[in-house]
Amino acid sequence: MSKLFSPITLRGVTLRNRTVVSPMCQYSAQDGFANEWHYVHLGRFGMGGFGLVLVEATGVLPEGRISYADLGLWKDEHIAPLARIVNFLHGQGAAAGIQLGHAGRKASTPVWRDKADQPATEDQRRAVGFEHWVPVGPSAQSNDPANADYQVPKALDRDGIRRAVDGFAAAATRANQAGFDTVEIHAAHGYLLNQFLSPLANHRTDEYGGSRINRMRLVLEVTEAVRSVWPAEKPLIVRLSVSDNNAGGWQVDDSVALATELKARGVDAIDCSSGGFAQGRIRSAPAYQVPFAKAVKQGAGIPTIAVGLLGDAFEAEAFIENGDTDFIALARGALNDPNWPLHANRELGGDYALWPVQTRQVAERDRVLSSPQ
Repeated sequence: MSKLFSPITLRGVTLRNRTVVSPMCQYSAQDGFANEWHYVHLGRFGMGGFGLVLVEATGVLPEGRISYADLGLWKDEHIAPLARIVNFLHGQGAAAGIQLGHAGRKASTPVWRDKADQPATEDQRRAVGFEHWVPVGPSAQSNDPANADYQVPKALDRDGIRRAVDGFAAAATRANQAGFDTVEIHAAHGYLLNQFLSPLANHRTDEYGGSRINRMRLVLEVTEAVRSVWPAEKPLIVRLSVSDNNAGGWQVDDSVALATELKARGVDAIDCSSGGFAQGRIRSAPAYQVPFAKAVKQGAGIPTIAVGLLGDAFEAEAFIENGDTDFIALARGALNDPNWPLHANRELGGDYALWPVQTRQVAERDRVLSSPQ
């Protein structure tokens, strides 16, 4: 049997295979509510055979959204439409997860696809649920002073930090009520928790700044708060930017040290990405971030999720087989082919059992096309 398409168990949750849909912001919500777009967008990945489908970055507080069009889970009313998505994914045999995040100083930014035509009138703003607010961060420093999309944030005080920690825990409680199998704490891509970790963004002089252990403090507090309310039988994931891709920023060895601390606090897997700050760049290429997953897996002894322009079935199989990572995650690759696991499984010698029963007529199509004429 293919290792990529073999089951794997984290705590009390068994995934049918090691393929994951990465969180992908759709910027299609109003007031944080999931709608028909999210239902169809995410549901097709369950039909496509993925083992775990992660819902996009979801604001734990209204001010923690990247934009006014982000999903949210800061109030109970958000639960029902997300539960509908979870139920459909479960019905297709996929596990469902949700990424909980706070954008910090990268909040209240324009929706990228609307930048050339931002809502100008009050009626247009009301129609799209437009909102604008002053973001918060570890320090009063813009993410990129040269980019007008980013504001100078308000530095969080103790009460603001406590509000963020409590927001993550409350959102995790709601995620459990919605039926999710796992939550992923978003501590990557230059958002709030990553901002506290990185010396590129964190210039505090209190117990949340300075030394590495101080800069790790907020992430660890959030993790402890979430784990305390998240059921013991359900796994917890944290997404890290394993490196800021800047010599003066967060490094791979920092992530190994953090992952070790997270593991001790009940985290079950690390989703390994990189970057997120204007000061850091890395050249994209197929599988370019797999070394980060390998470094964390070997250094901290914890399962990892690999990301980064993955999509070759045989290469993905080799990464699992060689022990470089435990899961293969796709984002744009999943958009390009929502049935990627179905196709990859066949490439690796599998049968049609992963296909939804309503679609297995494709086996007859393939037989006819492959038969000599």
